Amino acid sequence: MTDHIQELDACWNRIGIAGDHSCPILEQAVHCRNCEVYANAAVRNLQRPVSPGYMREWAEHFRAAEDQGQRHDSSCVTFRIGREWLSLPTAMFQQIAPKAIPHRLPHRSARGLRGVVNAGGKLYPCISLADLLGIDETGGEARAGRHTFARMLLVRWEDQTYALPVAELHGIIRYAAAELKPPAATINKGIERFLAGVLPHEDMQVGCLDDSLLGYQLARTLR
Repeated sequence: MTDHIQELDACWNRIGIAGDHSCPILEQAVHCRNCEVYANAAVRNLQRPVSPGYMREWAEHFRAAEDQGQRHDSSCVTFRIGREWLSLPTAMFQQIAPKAIPHRLPHRSARGLRGVVNAGGKLYPCISLADLLGIDETGGEARAGRHTFARMLLVRWEDQTYALPVAELHGIIRYAAAELKPPAATINKGIERFLAGVLPHEDMQVGCLDDSLLGYQLARTLR
């Protein structure tokens, strides 16, 4: 490759734009890239023979087995309620909305149902995950160096959208499904029965909620 490049008359480095500008064509061409000599040299460079070492390197690259364990094939939206970091699959999410005060529904007292909330001009049932999962909302504090605000997560299960109030939103985490760990023996039993697994992420242990189990429980609150 080096010998081939040396065969080229790199006049642009001597009398052209990268040289002393003495080329008689330069004044009219303005830049060497507008000159036929430069263009022909580029074509010759692209047509140079491929070295055996280059071909061998890429053959080894494409022959290598894919590391399935490291491929990020899943994603979730992570949030905090009390002291607990939890997540739901990204596909469930419709919108992240500001916190809103729910309006009580008369004669409806299902566990977790706090009423309805207005988000973007539409009313949605407001369900408390803290009530459903037995989480103390008074615990926990914001992560260091972050400004946190309470949010409402608008998630969809089957044909119904629900508003879930949370204390803090972390955001989307992409991960490999193989990274999920079984819950610790000391975990809140109310949470444990809804978990698909626990995801270690930075300094957090994120409880990944099973969408089908939680979705069924959300639907029950409206019956």
